[in-house]
Amino acid sequence: MRVLTPPSIAPPFARYAHGVEVPPGARLAATSGQLGLAADGSIPEGAEAQARICFANVTAILAEAGMGPGDAIRINAFVTGREHMPGYMAARDAWLAGTGRLPASTLVIVSGFTRPEFVVEVEVLAAAAGPG
Repeated sequence: MRVLTPPSIAPPFARYAHGVEVPPGARLAATSGQLGLAADGSIPEGAEAQARICFANVTAILAEAGMGPGDAIRINAFVTGREHMPGYMAARDAWLAGTGRLPASTLVIVSGFTRPEFVVEVEVLAAAAGPG
């Protein structure tokens, strides 16, 4: 993957890339939006705790395709208020730590999700070279 960072535009606000180029022949995997729902059905309070579950779920999904966090090329994230942005961003940065890669990323504030307890949702697009 090649990070696209044109010198003619302002740098990213946080740890993400403005764009990512995927080489020919790469395999793609896309996740559905993941909510902060633990395997036991519990929903922790707070954006960071929920985002950590979201990213753990994404990791499990990507593993099914033989991929991991370092293969993420795009993250779309949604929070229900600006106050949830720092917690989400801390979880995202922890998830990407050590990968040596920064995906393209979008963070949007939305009015809500299927249940009022949810404050974060994350979906990921990943790419890896060669056959799975």
